[in-house]
Amino acid sequence: MGTQQPPPSHPSQGAAKEEDQAADQHEKGQVQDAGALFVLKSKGSWVHSGYHLTTSIVAPALLSLPYAFTFLGWICGIVSLVIGALVTFYSYNLISMVLERHAELGHRHLRFRDMAHDILGPKWGRYYVGPIQFMVCYGAVVACTLLGGQCMKSIYLLSNPNGSMKLYEFVIIFGCFMLILAQIPSFHSLRHINLVSLVLSLSYSACATAASIYIGNSSKGPKKDYSIKGDTESQIFGIFNAIAIIATTYGNGIIPEIQATLAPPVKGKMFKGLCVCYGVLTVTFFSVAISGYWAFGNQSEGLILTNFLEDGKTLVPKWFIFMTNVFTILQLSAVGVVYLQPTNEVLEKTFGDPSNPEFSARNVFPRVITAPCRLS
Repeated sequence: MGTQQPPPSHPSQGAAKEEDQAADQHEKGQVQDAGALFVLKSKGSWVHSGYHLTTSIVAPALLSLPYAFTFLGWICGIVSLVIGALVTFYSYNLISMVLERHAELGHRHLRFRDMAHDILGPKWGRYYVGPIQFMVCYGAVVACTLLGGQCMKSIYLLSNPNGSMKLYEFVIIFGCFMLILAQIPSFHSLRHINLVSLVLSLSYSACATAASIYIGNSSKGPKKDYSIKGDTESQIFGIFNAIAIIATTYGNGIIPEIQATLAPPVKGKMFKGLCVCYGVLTVTFFSVAISGYWAFGNQSEGLILTNFLEDGKTLVPKWFIFMTNVFTILQLSAVGVVYLQPTNEVLEKTFGDPSNPEFSARNVFPRVITAPCRLS
């Protein structure tokens, strides 16, 4: 009597089995790819997470806060800043606590897509959360590049008022500078750059605050008017505009990626990093917003540095404006590189080989080739 052979498995059953195995590996945190190994190295301390968080949140966008106050006024403007700080600190800390809990259970999440994979399902993580995160991060990179070009042009016009160079030329120059920084392979490698970025954010915020106080106490300054301009319809749209400015200024789309740089165990480290970040945030956001609006009132421009020039004349020494713009440009480059990290991770995962060393020819060559695609 012959033995009965098991029925052949259907191809669809084999595919389903492979998907189940991949899901099991995901749950156990066993998925090792070049993106996780090379870009999201888990070697940092809570101090390093503070540097990364500060760079990603305390950016030159804060120089637009006095402009947001022109639509809200004193009371609503300050209340909005306070509420924004409390809500975002709570939400970012909540995300970090969820990540810590998963790490304790043995399947640490390194990316927003990993969180979405467990919470919403694989397809939602891949086709919904992932694209939204990339759009947000790429929007931040584009904004940094444009603002960097504007600051470079401001310096150029200060030294050469009749210069003929166009804004797009400075945007290209700034983009080339970021292209060089984009060669840094891992998020953890940015810790020293982000420390400098933290100091730069304090520096240009101090410069903007000092200049606003100087102009506000000077006879050269504009007449202070804190009334909200426009009719009722314009004021309503202005409120939404101000809320959008404040919300995006507090925004951060890479909390899991920053927490992924922490060496295990991660419990409590992200909270300390957030405290560092929000300590710097409180000093910079409130000082620039209050001093800028106090000095210029409803004449505050979209970028407070623009108010330091009036009818082609500088209200503060030229070297001071030059220095403030240089600080801003340097920090913008660090912010742009930080928001490139999710893209770097995906490219490394796609083209890198985790079985070879990080700086082997097999991994360096694709990294150099794909670098221009990140900034195109």
